Amino acid sequence: MDPFTFPPLAALLNAASVALAGLTDLLSPAVGTTAGALAVVLVTLLVRAVLIPAGVSQARSEQARARLTPRLRELRRRHGKDPERLQRETLDLYRAEHVSPFAGMLPTLAQAPVLGLLYAIFVRSEIAGRANPMLEHDLFGAPLGTSLAQLLVTGGGPATAFLVYGALLATLVVVAELSRRLLQPVQDGSPVSPGMRLLTGALHHLTAVVALFVPLAAALYLTVSGAWTLGQRLLLRRRHPLDAAA
Repeated sequence: MDPFTFPPLAALLNAASVALAGLTDLLSPAVGTTAGALAVVLVTLLVRAVLIPAGVSQARSEQARARLTPRLRELRRRHGKDPERLQRETLDLYRAEHVSPFAGMLPTLAQAPVLGLLYAIFVRSEIAGRANPMLEHDLFGAPLGTSLAQLLVTGGGPATAFLVYGALLATLVVVAELSRRLLQPVQDGSPVSPGMRLLTGALHHLTAVVALFVPLAAALYLTVSGAWTLGQRLLLRRRHPLDAAA
């Protein structure tokens, strides 16, 4: 079932499409055929700028959790054999210290509707009964509404299109690896198995896998947003260092 058949969501999709097309038309005289891609980048930057407070909240929460690590380990030592008691005591500790264990999810959850709208715009040939003008735009020969998987299956597109996708995927992989190495998550004292460490490391690269199958516009959003996340979190880690909290 297509959720955008629901009238309020259909109206939201139409408004987002009109706004993005208007921004693209505004940029076209200055940047020509790359206007659509630049519009997506500007939207991404705007969304991330609005979410800066959520990023700050995430950094503060990580610092607070690092400060609480010794007490969390003590709770695990005392109540490790009683999972329900351990969970209750842990939540009580977070509540008493005004720490949200879910603060780190805020930036990702807040972006989900925007990414969903962007994806919906670039997979539809028509929106509100009109031809979708955004599908006419490309980035150096790579259509904004086509995924790398589609190009590989059809075998179409100029060589520059594959270079564009390759550059985006390479950037996503580098960002993911730097995030894995430089932004280790705060541990709450619970034991972490080698398998869990491997799974956590693989999850950093999940975005690159997703980018293979979504339209180029969505992959562009993921790339810019991922680079922003890495830079922002590194800066905030310097302002709210975990070692100082510990």
